[in-house]
Amino acid sequence: MAKKNGNGANESLEQKLWKTADKLRKNIDAAEYKHVVLGLIFLKYISDSFEDLYAKLKAGEGEYAGADPEDKDEYGAENVFFVPEKARWSYIQSQAKMPNIGKLIDDAMDLIEADNATLKGILPKTFGRSNLDPQTLGGLIDTIGTIALGDEKAKSQDVLGRVYEYFLGQFALAEGQKGGQFYTPESIVKLLVEMLEPYKGRVYDPCCGSGGMFVQSEKFIESHQGRLDDISVYGQESNQTTYRLCRMNLAIRGIDGSNIKWNTEGSFLNNAHKDLKADYIIANPPFNVSDWSGELLRDDARWQFGVPPTGNANFGWVQHFLYHLKPDGGHAGFVLANGSLSSNTGGEGDIRQKLVENDLVECIVMLPKALFFNTGIPACLWFLRRGKKKRNGETLFIDASDLGVMINRKNRVLEAEDVSKVADTYHNWLKQSDDYEDVLGFCKSATIEDIQKHKFVLTPGRYVGIPDEEDDGIPFQEKVDDITARLREQMNQAQELDQEIKTQLAKIGIEL
Repeated sequence: MAKKNGNGANESLEQKLWKTADKLRKNIDAAEYKHVVLGLIFLKYISDSFEDLYAKLKAGEGEYAGADPEDKDEYGAENVFFVPEKARWSYIQSQAKMPNIGKLIDDAMDLIEADNATLKGILPKTFGRSNLDPQTLGGLIDTIGTIALGDEKAKSQDVLGRVYEYFLGQFALAEGQKGGQFYTPESIVKLLVEMLEPYKGRVYDPCCGSGGMFVQSEKFIESHQGRLDDISVYGQESNQTTYRLCRMNLAIRGIDGSNIKWNTEGSFLNNAHKDLKADYIIANPPFNVSDWSGELLRDDARWQFGVPPTGNANFGWVQHFLYHLKPDGGHAGFVLANGSLSSNTGGEGDIRQKLVENDLVECIVMLPKALFFNTGIPACLWFLRRGKKKRNGETLFIDASDLGVMINRKNRVLEAEDVSKVADTYHNWLKQSDDYEDVLGFCKSATIEDIQKHKFVLTPGRYVGIPDEEDDGIPFQEKVDDITARLREQMNQAQELDQEIKTQLAKIGIEL
């Protein structure tokens, strides 16, 4: 899917679309523009899907013999949204140069919601705003109109998934640190899902962002020949724009999003699923949040293992997750900053100790650096389970910090074999399989007594040790020169990254 740009360099479809769309942004903040672009991508997708099925129904061949292409029930049966004539992409694109194109798109969204109850109140209707000029909007329509998103071929190649994923990542980068609150890189989500294996039951994410955890759970179930209707998803999001992105993200994949709730207070102050006891919790809460209103929640019933400090929400999230897990086998996997593994500030060490002593910590995975587009804060994965039936009194530590590949000079991804290596290690350990063994420098099964000796610090490196290095025959001076060259290169990359950060901040009006 690569194309040549003017300089002859390869450029992917996603990069080409992003460059064109971002060029049209002009004076619109990334946070606003995100909803405009992704709203149009959603409209193009459902319109393509509709037109594809419409053509088959109109042809009336095979299983579609005698079908009425204007019967809404025909589309519902195929999990395709019905798109009224004046909301179809062909009509929208024909009007792209009209001065009232913004209002026409808003009207189209109203028409779609009127004919599809599950989309009621979800679609963006802000295209007629004064700060979005018709010429910009028309250019954006022409850009998105160059790709097929919802026809059979595009679906088989997951064009929508690739474009949506890339755009979410780019918007996260453009918005700066807060942008990451709606987006978790796909390889991290895949690892969480492969380890949790959410085949059946209630899946909950109380800080669900754009819904990536739910989407990946669906993909996992489908890839293992499971039934999508065996799970139900529950979530909460405090940012309304992101909430709508989530609902659209689920809608195009046929996932019931009716239990995804929005309120401005968020899960701590306004818990939308107070009585929920979930089978699985998958989450990426914002790292080290200090303004989480902890001072208003000192006596909250969720703090069963100690009151979290008012200056850091990390162990507020941990205990929120535990509170919502079903007592018999409820399983949680989530991302936290590495500081959560060792910090003793504000009683965090005492809370962590109680989690270990109550045999709730099943596995800790140290992640590689540079996985996140929006932050350089080192991160880890926690896996907690209530009512453990296997490996009682033990915790598995995995140091995956050397895994993954750099996709550019700033970002790393976990490849499929990396995800499998970590997930297989965990599952073999859990099953007490002969295929599991402690590997120096990578994994170690530790007892509560072992952890106690380390004062309840959960950093994997303390347990897995350092692998023995074989003599590779390379002269010492040559190794020193190589290390020096790599350090020099890393310093140059750091300077480039610093300049890029300043450039991105300047785009949103922040000067350093």
